[in-house]
Amino acid sequence: MMATRAQQRPERASPERAEPARSGEQGRDFEFTSADFARIRDLIHRSAGISLSDHKRDMAYSRLARRLRARSLDTFKQYLDLLEAENDPAEWEAFTNALTTNLTAFFREAHHFPILADFVPRRAQPVSVWCSAASTGEEPYSIAMTLIEALGDSGARQASVLATDIDTQVLAKAAAGMYQFDQVKHLSPERLKRFFLKGTGAHAGMVKIRPEVRALVRFEQLNLTDRDYQLRTQFDAIFCRNVMIYFDKPTQAQVLARFEPLMKSGGLLFAGHSENFTYVTQAFKLRGQTVYELTRDATGVRTPATRTSASAAHHTTNGVTA
Repeated sequence: MMATRAQQRPERASPERAEPARSGEQGRDFEFTSADFARIRDLIHRSAGISLSDHKRDMAYSRLARRLRARSLDTFKQYLDLLEAENDPAEWEAFTNALTTNLTAFFREAHHFPILADFVPRRAQPVSVWCSAASTGEEPYSIAMTLIEALGDSGARQASVLATDIDTQVLAKAAAGMYQFDQVKHLSPERLKRFFLKGTGAHAGMVKIRPEVRALVRFEQLNLTDRDYQLRTQFDAIFCRNVMIYFDKPTQAQVLARFEPLMKSGGLLFAGHSENFTYVTQAFKLRGQTVYELTRDATGVRTPATRTSASAAHHTTNGVTA
């Protein structure tokens, strides 16, 4: 998912009467009440915009119980009190990392990448793309590989991919660029040879992203709910896939509004297969295949949507339309 900057201390959730553990929670190391979970939901929403549903209660317990053990604490109340009282950026980071979900793969939702490949050669060079939920790196590296295939080696050297996430642990893994072979075995032999190095010896069964692919990608920590992203680049395309499903509608609208000035005229926004922004914003118009086009001209004036290759791909590529 996204990455956090220094957090401001959120206000404490409204207190609720503690209740005993529910049936099915017996045998846990720590009591976990409805008041604890409500407070966790409030804190993660305030700090990262994530809306935890009721069925995430067990997940929250199992992941945060590790923090209680690490801090030698006896109750969730002690941990949450400490989290707020100390306002320790490192502990806030650990709290956020524990509650984010990172599910990704190379060329996941594969129909997006031919659209990107057709789009970028027609853009003014150099091309820039932002992957706003980089996770462990598979998505930004897939974008970089697509840019190399579409622009050629020399053209791609001028391009750039910004890869951000809220989870610092997955960003560290992404920057290393090391993966199990099972994670890439579905790729074509041509892509495997062109973009990966095969591990030997102690690294047998592993692959590593080639330096020329890694050179296109810059990893940074960023929280999509921050008011100022501290970004001064405008992007030809933004990938924000399978992130908005964790946000409520007001937060989705705020994030999309922050994307708008960071995109070049006619830029494309790539969303996840289950995400639909049609009823959230008027700044982006659906082009099919969960791809949206920014509807304003180079002066910043919004203009009627025009048919793009992304919309054409809607008629020629199999896939699910939002």
